[in-house]
Amino acid sequence: MKKRNLFKILLILILIIFTWFIYSKYFKKSNDLLSVITNTTDPTNTTDPTNTTDPTNTTDPTNTTDPADTKTAVEEEVIYNSNIIKDINYTSRDLRGNEYILVAKEGEIDLNNSDIIFLTDVTANIKLAKNSELIVITSNYGKYNTINYDTIFSKNVKIDYVDNIITGDYLDFSMLDNLLIISRNVVYKNLENTMKADVLEFDIKTKNTKIYMYDSKKKVNIKNME
Repeated sequence: MKKRNLFKILLILILIIFTWFIYSKYFKKSNDLLSVITNTTDPTNTTDPTNTTDPTNTTDPTNTTDPADTKTAVEEEVIYNSNIIKDINYTSRDLRGNEYILVAKEGEIDLNNSDIIFLTDVTANIKLAKNSELIVITSNYGKYNTINYDTIFSKNVKIDYVDNIITGDYLDFSMLDNLLIISRNVVYKNLENTMKADVLEFDIKTKNTKIYMYDSKKKVNIKNME
């Protein structure tokens, strides 16, 4: 009887051990796995799994700067700079052999007309074939036509020709017409006289000079040199 009871107790112990072993090996591992899966898919997690934005990315998504705008600005700057020319020197000659040399510190090509260039710190030399005379013109600014060589000089205009000094605010030179027209606050000085007028025209071919006022009622101011 005692042996039978002992056998039953032993059998129960074996069954308990076996049951514990099965539970430990399979059920507990399944619970742990389920716990891991539950944690990784926690519905309380506020991180949107569909959000691919890198949290370390410091770029402000509200930045409205368009890269195309930046590119356009750079291109416009390049285009603008490409129209600036440093240390300009133009040389031309007419059929009579007169040579025209135009020098400027800087020039800017007109975007609307590539034949026109605006000049800064201008010096022009007109070398006359006859008698090898030289006419020197200086001004702060200029406007030059590369096709017909017409040139407009402005601000602090000065003409130096033999013993003649002529100053004014504005000068229009036409190489085709052989004509210099200086105007506005014109002062003409030579060895004998000083004259003040509104306009002075000088034909570089005939050497004829015409001085006058805009208002015909006004007279040219002439002062003799003593």
